[in-house]
Amino acid sequence: MSDPVKDASDPEVSPAERYERGIALKQAGLHKAAIDQFEMAAVDRLLAVKAHAQIGLCYKLSGRYEEAVPAFQKALKSTPASSKETVQILYVLGRTLESLGRVAETLEAYRWIRREDPAYRDVADRIEQLSSRRPTVATKKS
Repeated sequence: MSDPVKDASDPEVSPAERYERGIALKQAGLHKAAIDQFEMAAVDRLLAVKAHAQIGLCYKLSGRYEEAVPAFQKALKSTPASSKETVQILYVLGRTLESLGRVAETLEAYRWIRREDPAYRDVADRIEQLSSRRPTVATKKS
């Protein structure tokens, strides 16, 4: 087996190999090392969407939700992403934002998903729950 530290600076390792290594490290629970591999894989524009999404998942699995959000947002901004990939990333982003209590941003993500794929997972139920939980502005009655 090769030395992962030496490999980190090895220009001979392709972005696709970096991505595969990242997946293996993530599955082994080595999230920081996986993130490093995914960041190196993200230089390939064809892998950028998946690599950034995986970075977000690693942060989320590590309980670092605040750091997961920008990684998912980067994945959404990377091209090219299929509509299916976009919906999947938005869903995980929405769940992460929901965990952080960021209701308005969560609703925005879920509503975008509903426009693209109205039957996607439990999005309709989540929108309904969040909308009913949303703080309302009290109005004075004269």
